Amino acid sequence: MADTVLYTTLEGEGEAEYTEKKSIFIGYAAHVESEEDALSRIKSRKSAFSDARHNVWAYLCNGEIVARYSDDGEPQGTAGVPVLDTVKKSGVTDAVVVVTRYFGGILLGAGGLVRAYSHTARLALEAAHIITYEQYTELEISCSYSEYQRYTAELPRFGAVIDDTVFSDRVTVLLAVKESVTEALCLRIRELSNGNTVPTVRGKRFDYR
Repeated sequence: MADTVLYTTLEGEGEAEYTEKKSIFIGYAAHVESEEDALSRIKSRKSAFSDARHNVWAYLCNGEIVARYSDDGEPQGTAGVPVLDTVKKSGVTDAVVVVTRYFGGILLGAGGLVRAYSHTARLALEAAHIITYEQYTELEISCSYSEYQRYTAELPRFGAVIDDTVFSDRVTVLLAVKESVTEALCLRIRELSNGNTVPTVRGKRFDYR
């Protein structure tokens, strides 16, 4: 059986607010498709909260291949790094977090800043909904009508997702199954057809079921 391949990211966008000693922290988190997307979202948040003292940000793309952060004027190591660490600890990738701070007049100290930024980042990530996708194999099965009836009775056992079915002189079924059961499904189809039907791989994708 193939190893399960997982992809954890954010389902959408989320925002959360946290107050610490009169300083207001507004956290924003979102799924991004690229580094350019992340930078665009950071620019948008900085524009929307241009009157804030700080707009700290961090993003992670392509696993941990691309990782960037900014303290945006906060003491080095007290803001951007804690936000990035929070993103990493959550297990997500292809995600950006921006934490806006409106200074309340009371200094928080290095430890207080680290805790506040980390906590706000975590709240924003939760608001954006952390979601894990599993890798699916996309298959194509071409068969006779009688075989089609037998195959479709078996497909639910493997959790197959039917993408499309084309009826002509033969039946073509486009489906997807979890990577971990692909081999077993293909073997079952070959058994049912005495080796006459061999599913072909169309590609791979991540899906959430």
